[in-house]
Amino acid sequence: METTSLGFPIETVLVFIGIALAAIFIDLYAHRKDTVLSLKSAVLWSIFWIVTALIFGGYLYIHHGENVASLYITGYVLEKALSVDNLFVMMAIFSWFAVPDVYRHRLLYWGIIGAIVFRAIFVVIGTGLLVLGPWVEILFAVIVAFTGVMMLRSGGDDDEIEDYSSHFAYRFAKKLFPTYPKLSGNRFLLNQKELDAELIKPENADLVGKIGKGIFYATPLFLCVVVIELSDVMFAFDSVPAVIAVSREPLIVYSAMMFAILGLRTLYFVLEAMKQYLVHLEKAIIALLFFIAAKLALNASAHLFGHGYSIDPTTSLFIVLGMLALGILASLIWPGKAESDSEATS
Repeated sequence: METTSLGFPIETVLVFIGIALAAIFIDLYAHRKDTVLSLKSAVLWSIFWIVTALIFGGYLYIHHGENVASLYITGYVLEKALSVDNLFVMMAIFSWFAVPDVYRHRLLYWGIIGAIVFRAIFVVIGTGLLVLGPWVEILFAVIVAFTGVMMLRSGGDDDEIEDYSSHFAYRFAKKLFPTYPKLSGNRFLLNQKELDAELIKPENADLVGKIGKGIFYATPLFLCVVVIELSDVMFAFDSVPAVIAVSREPLIVYSAMMFAILGLRTLYFVLEAMKQYLVHLEKAIIALLFFIAAKLALNASAHLFGHGYSIDPTTSLFIVLGMLALGILASLIWPGKAESDSEATS
């Protein structure tokens, strides 16, 4: 059977693309309207995306064996876990931009499209760099460990909403287009005719003559999605080396990341509702980052010094699942009632 440059038969690549495109089509058709996603619906759709990922994992198990399937599932779970912190950042971004709940699913869609593209670029670069030798793995280990240290040092600062008006992406977007400071339905950009229609409204009289001239005008939704995209690029610097620690095969790395990312839109609404009950999950994610950094360093030192020690795919999977389970269990035992109460009264 013909093998592609991705290290797998063309049939496997086509199955991956087919499953992903079918699931995306179903999701886009079901969420083609701007509506608020209920917690029940978000949970059901999250299950749908998990099942979709497991279907491809089952295909890998049947056609390529237990080890390949374990690598894929480990990468998937790891990317899903690391994405949790990304989603918490998105919550802060939405809060600062005062994005109504009804439009958040649409913005998450564009954010995830960007994530799929950027992850593909980083996976190609990252797996390509590994041919330069074990010192690249050590560099990746340092990047992942540094991320863990920064998350550890940030402590409980996540509750403070950052001022995104000084964010590079925000300032860059405002240079690209003149900005209209109010929402105009679900529009990201307005043309001159649409802007004029907004400005003739009595409540917008104070904006007349204060907006610069341009072909298109950016709304707060456009500024918000640009900030989300750049923030995700920064997360890709951490997550791609982490998943590469699990497998060097580009298809395993990218399929695991893609299926994890595709389920983030609905997972966002689940986490938003349950954030106060998962107060120790971030600690588990930090522990995961240090484990992955150690695994990368172990792999590199095995190549450099030939000590022969390694962590097999099944053990890695159990460690990743175990750390996440401990984070969730700790949140149930020590739910952080004081924080929840203070938030409820604010």
